[in-house]
Amino acid sequence: MRKLLPTSKGYVADSDKICSPEETVARAKAAFARFGSGLLAETRRIDTGRLGIPVFLSMCGEKAREIMPTRKQMGKGASPAQAEASALMELVERYSFFSFWNTPDNFRERTWSAALAEWPGQVMPLEDILRSVDDPLPLAAAAEIMDLVPWRFVSARNLTRDREEWVPLDWFKKLNEFNGSSAGNGLEESILQGACELVERHVCAVVDRTWPVTPTISLDSLDDPVLCGLVDAFRREGVFLLLKDFSLGMPVPTVAALAYDPATFPDASEIVFTAGTAASPAKAAIRAVTEIAQLAGDFETISNYEASGLPKFASPAGFARLLDGPETTLAAMPCLERGDILEELTLLARGLGEKGLCLYSVETTNPELSLVANYNFVPGFMFRERTPNASLGLFVGRILVEETPPPMASRGLDVLAGHYPDAAFVPFFRAMLALREGDDALATGLFALAEPLLTDPEDKALAAFYQAHALTRDEKWDAAVPHLDRAIALCPEVKEYFNLRGVARFKAGDYARASGDFEAALALDSGSAMDLANLGLCHDRLGHPDLAVHYLQSAIALDPGLDFARDRLAGLLGQK
Repeated sequence: MRKLLPTSKGYVADSDKICSPEETVARAKAAFARFGSGLLAETRRIDTGRLGIPVFLSMCGEKAREIMPTRKQMGKGASPAQAEASALMELVERYSFFSFWNTPDNFRERTWSAALAEWPGQVMPLEDILRSVDDPLPLAAAAEIMDLVPWRFVSARNLTRDREEWVPLDWFKKLNEFNGSSAGNGLEESILQGACELVERHVCAVVDRTWPVTPTISLDSLDDPVLCGLVDAFRREGVFLLLKDFSLGMPVPTVAALAYDPATFPDASEIVFTAGTAASPAKAAIRAVTEIAQLAGDFETISNYEASGLPKFASPAGFARLLDGPETTLAAMPCLERGDILEELTLLARGLGEKGLCLYSVETTNPELSLVANYNFVPGFMFRERTPNASLGLFVGRILVEETPPPMASRGLDVLAGHYPDAAFVPFFRAMLALREGDDALATGLFALAEPLLTDPEDKALAAFYQAHALTRDEKWDAAVPHLDRAIALCPEVKEYFNLRGVARFKAGDYARASGDFEAALALDSGSAMDLANLGLCHDRLGHPDLAVHYLQSAIALDPGLDFARDRLAGLLGQK
């Protein structure tokens, strides 16, 4: 494991980096060039220029698309070079992350007990595993549950305790997905970037679940020249901008930003709500405001961003509570800014330690690409996309039903039932196992048993959805619709629920209402090729050939592999 070293900053205009964004772009493009167009197909600027805040895309090449779930990354910054550097480093961190997980030699697969025996005194404390899901389970019970499945161990850097520890990394991947991945011009820069993003996601999750009254940052008090220029761009175009202090007692500052354009909302723009965390309040605010520009499409392009760290508001009334709170300034917020990145990182890790938290980091640098990347996590940090009813048993149960042989999964669920006798996730996972084994009738009954036991609306919606899914596998289309009605009523922002209801209605011959479901799915994800194709088929059955051609062509442009859409389009064009 490489030693962390003092690292002076060479660029501090709109972010704190080892070198200038121009140098970062040159280094990254030179590294990608060794692969031809396999990893990086191109970068391009995509903002309209209205705000004058640059936004770049990095498009994945064929080799990158083979292992990554995304085809493009967005980059932000106050200058074109910084925005392009951001887009490139997003590709670095994600390609490095997924290629790291695709390399079995990076891991040592062990049960929890075997790891303790092989590396005595060097395995992360079991308390950190329980803290990661806020589970009060006794340690003996937790150890028994951890032994139900094998884990992929790696040696990680514990920056708070200043030592190396063996950690079951797939546990944290299951909790956080690729949240916490990072890249940088050096190891220290990369880890600090990832750690700040973890803090950002955590405080946003806390706000999303508890909605505390937080201070409002006075725009008139800003004095950083770069930040002032960004804020002036919003004012010039008549775009409402609100900055909030979301630091919530963390050792590093977080600024939340909300913006919308009264002149173009809702016809051509959305309300955008996001946040940024950095060593200094000004850099945190710059990160948040440039993120607004990245997501907003200059408030004139009918963009449709996907909410992640913070919720998405449908109207100004939705964010009225954010207008409350005392006025504050950036100077009143916490600040770790120093001239050396390692010093900032050390202060952050120490500050987390004072709260009983540990910052971990695993280097994921791809040896062929040779650009520094890391995967970072803090046991005990929240993540908005994670269920609020998390527990050790919940996530081990998910692993059992998704990844282990059915007999092993069944035995493991019996153990979990003993430790969590009243948990709704046990019948839910038994239903998932039945679905996996092809017993759709048993699965439907078990999901129906689990649904009223679940308390979180999202979990109840999922149970309703899976009842419908099991019924549609048996082609019981009409019977599936009421379950999907419940799922959508409970959780109207999940496109898959509208998609399946649209399919069920289509199969039942209700093409008009099916088209409405596919339109609703597209309102949530305008780039869904399958929903575009399905909408095209609906219009075909409804006798609207021009609309059918339009949607089928749009679907094929996004996904040329949709053969059923291509075949029907050819038939329609032949008729015309």
